[in-house]
Amino acid sequence: MSLPISIDEAQVTFSAIRAQGAGGQNVNKVSSAIHLRFDVPASSLPADVKERLLALSDHRLTAEGVFVLKAQSHRTQEQNRLDAMTRLHEWVNRVAVPPKPRRATKPSYAAKQRRLESKSQRSSTKQLRAKPQD
Repeated sequence: MSLPISIDEAQVTFSAIRAQGAGGQNVNKVSSAIHLRFDVPASSLPADVKERLLALSDHRLTAEGVFVLKAQSHRTQEQNRLDAMTRLHEWVNRVAVPPKPRRATKPSYAAKQRRLESKSQRSSTKQLRAKPQD
């Protein structure tokens, strides 16, 4: 297993926005939520990792390849910024390890024989259930 990929914070754009949901008076005047934007094609990630990230069907990934993440679970902007960066690292490192290639296999001769035998047994059982012919 390879080391986790690090992301340069200079390649990430943060913007503070107002959080949604309940919160009383504070939520209406404080911009504590964070919008994180990460441009995957323009990043310094390895080419194979970029390719796998762009191939994901993730609703947070725009058509241009920009990953947009909203973090609003904490009360402070700094905690939300840290949460957003952590989630971005998890998203990138999830595809950092290349998938194992699938090797085509075929059933053995004995397995084919067992399958055919069980099919014929089921067939005869069902034929015995049928009404007798006149």
